[in-house]
Amino acid sequence: MTALLHGAGAVVTVLDRMDAYPESGHETFGVARSGARLVVGDVRDADTMGRLLREADFVVHAAAYADVAACTRRPDIAFRANVEGTQVVLEQVARHPVRRLVMVSSASVYGDGVPSVEGPQVFHEDQPLHPVSVYANAKLWAEHQTRLMLGGSSGTEYAVVRYFSVYGEPQIPKPGSHSWMVPWLSLQARLGRPMRLNGGGNQVRDLIHVDDVAEATALALIEEQMAGQTVNVGTGRPTSVREVADLIAPYFPGARQITTPRPEGDPLGGYASTELSRELLRWQAGIEVREGVDRYVRWLLATPEAMPGWLADPAGEE
Repeated sequence: MTALLHGAGAVVTVLDRMDAYPESGHETFGVARSGARLVVGDVRDADTMGRLLREADFVVHAAAYADVAACTRRPDIAFRANVEGTQVVLEQVARHPVRRLVMVSSASVYGDGVPSVEGPQVFHEDQPLHPVSVYANAKLWAEHQTRLMLGGSSGTEYAVVRYFSVYGEPQIPKPGSHSWMVPWLSLQARLGRPMRLNGGGNQVRDLIHVDDVAEATALALIEEQMAGQTVNVGTGRPTSVREVADLIAPYFPGARQITTPRPEGDPLGGYASTELSRELLRWQAGIEVREGVDRYVRWLLATPEAMPGWLADPAGEE
């Protein structure tokens, strides 16, 4: 997204702790390549946030301990990053002449959807929300707090975007995570290991390519109709984990699949209702899953340095 905004003529500043990965991919794939100014820091630091926001017209708040499994293991860290960090951002935004904040939320707030409905569900922005993980609960709190703090006379508009399952180059997984199935399954197959289908791979996801996500988020900053609104950012099409594995397998002769237990907090999933994104953002996703998976696998095969050392090590198989 930073590259997209920079290319449109915006002056972009990125605040990042730069510690999300055990080995840095930032130098090879990160923000330095996007034309943005990088500030290494923490959103919980009110002084840093205040200094940056004095210069900002628009803010995208995407900072988070952004991993379902990690948040389940360490809810204390999730609270500090996702709840305390968001509170600092909102307080500082309210004190400075920011025109609009875009709060990045997640489809995880829907949980498993409506219990009485069988099969893949379409998630509508106005339906009851039932998060089933620490991460999702923190995202829902962030949505509510944004509306409370910026929904009145603060002088700053807000918009909430609920990302569905984001994927695409140069995404690589983190140790101990079960998120980001396209990289996980591709890397397992690339290493000649079985593709692990948690819960049998029957979970449904709405896979949205990162290029489409960047475009939708940029529009959320400027589209007049988005002020005070919440929209899904997805394709509106369901894809099972097993279907993704089947798309990846032909690139790796001999690739095989095994079934493993479904992790705690991993929702059965659903797909996005896209009526509001078409109406309010005047946008719809343009990259089909087959095309997006093809792009990712070809990028992976052409970029050997993308393979994480911890995963390539035989111990990484576990």
